Amino acid sequence: MPKYRMNRLGGIWVIVLVLCSISLHSRAQVKGNEPPAPTNYRVLEEHKDAKGNTVRTVQYEQGRNKMIETLVIPPKAAINLHRPINPDTLNKDSVLIVVNKSKYNVEVYYRRKMIRYYKAVFGPKPLENKKMEGDRCTPEGWFTIKNKNPNSKYDKFLQLNYPNDSCMACFNRLKDGGNLPKAARIGGDIGIHGMWKGGDDMIENGVGWTDGCIALKNRDIEELYTFTGIGTRVFIRK
Repeated sequence: MPKYRMNRLGGIWVIVLVLCSISLHSRAQVKGNEPPAPTNYRVLEEHKDAKGNTVRTVQYEQGRNKMIETLVIPPKAAINLHRPINPDTLNKDSVLIVVNKSKYNVEVYYRRKMIRYYKAVFGPKPLENKKMEGDRCTPEGWFTIKNKNPNSKYDKFLQLNYPNDSCMACFNRLKDGGNLPKAARIGGDIGIHGMWKGGDDMIENGVGWTDGCIALKNRDIEELYTFTGIGTRVFIRK
């Protein structure tokens, strides 16, 4: 039987139809890795609704799964934050990254002033907080950059310190309360990364393909990489 999922993504409703019976939810995450890159992507239909939103139906393949998503995308915000910045002049301890899952974006602040705004995508259930390995959700709360990989499969990878103490405490409460399977593990290797070559359209179209990481366009992750250091703070919210 086909399975349907419906999630609200901060003004964006996503309807996902999984036509195959093989699920990726049990897949263990690999450091800096993600599920297979979507292929054979195409727009099936697109129109504007009465509110000016773009209603777009897309189809693609992810591994052995065939996916169809209908996205309702609000008009683009008029934001111009591309003033050239020399990363060597930034105090990395004064940089703050704010991930807004409901807005599909990543904001970068320097000394409390926004300096960059990037489009982002997550997994198929971005508004759910991560509970365990394999749920493909992005964790919420305060984190720091734990490691930087300049040669990731997906361009560059900024690994977060997930699971931190707060995540461990939440996981243990859920497991002790019987809300998670006895064999559940908390997972790890969550981070911010780029795309495969030619994959930026997935960001532009809002396709939620990751295993819980935050994906940016390659030019954006390459710039963000230069702004950050080990210990840079990251706040993830709905």
